[in-house]
Amino acid sequence: MKKILDERLIYEILSVVEEIPLGKVATYGQIARLIGREKNARLVGRVLGMAEYYGSYPCHRVVNHAGRLVPGWHEQGLLLLEEGAVFKDDWHVDLKACQWDE
Repeated sequence: MKKILDERLIYEILSVVEEIPLGKVATYGQIARLIGREKNARLVGRVLGMAEYYGSYPCHRVVNHAGRLVPGWHEQGLLLLEEGAVFKDDWHVDLKACQWDE
């Protein structure tokens, strides 16, 4: 049976995002694994896309498996730079240097 995206799951994802420390990043897959749904990285991305409706969360600290920033969201890179995140290039965070070691 397919699990439905419900409020409990949304807040479970957002509570993990809330724990990512300043200057660190997590991947969508990492968050999915932490909530026990390791094959649902896209679901994490979907929830983060609507996070603003649930409060203020540091969604800018979440990147893809290669450290790539969200395309078209230029503020994400600026926010991460302000927090001291290390970049490999303009569009990729250096995961070796700043991935959250939960």
